[in-house]
Amino acid sequence: MKKITIILCALQISLFAQNVLSQKEIKQGWKLLFDGKTTNGWRNFKSKTINPQWKAEDGCLVLTDKNGGDIVSENQYESFELNLEWKISDCGNSGIFYHVVEDTTFGAVYSTGPEMQILDDTCHPDNKWKNHRAGSLYDMIAPSKVTVKKAGEWNKVKLIVKGNQVKHFLNDVMIVQYTLFDKKWDEMISNSKFKDWKGFGKYKKGYIALQDHGDKVFFKNIKIRVL
Repeated sequence: MKKITIILCALQISLFAQNVLSQKEIKQGWKLLFDGKTTNGWRNFKSKTINPQWKAEDGCLVLTDKNGGDIVSENQYESFELNLEWKISDCGNSGIFYHVVEDTTFGAVYSTGPEMQILDDTCHPDNKWKNHRAGSLYDMIAPSKVTVKKAGEWNKVKLIVKGNQVKHFLNDVMIVQYTLFDKKWDEMISNSKFKDWKGFGKYKKGYIALQDHGDKVFFKNIKIRVL
């Protein structure tokens, strides 16, 4: 009985381990973007360092205060699957960006990168617009279903970018799907706040970025595999 108990305990620890890859994930090509202990692998946009407002705390990558700035991944990605978990503070706002380009022409991650929105849908002012709510393709496509959890609870993201096909999953439900770089994509941009932004949504490769929108936000289990 003692041996069985030990095995069960080890299995439970494995099931609930944070910021680690299983042997299966390693074979599938997954890479951790956050080790759970340091901010290694992340830096501020157009910088070589990361501001101290971004911290590794209790197994989470946390924006602890304002003026931390947006941060980007060490490497650039084209086709990929990104998995992570996030939780937001009360009435908070943040975002996940991809295909972010660093250039003197562009002043922010959102100058080029499409955004999967992070939001407390219950009380942030952006909740007035459906295409600004959690999981949306920000300012372009509203989530098809409401799957977001309340502030302070963890939400699971799967973001798949494969060629020009993109899918947003929030808490295991696909809520947004679209095609990049076609006529409809150009029309959506022209009907959004990005219509006069020459670089927005034009690039096929770039950095992953996490946003400082002035609100405390937590991330963990950030992992990616190239497709």
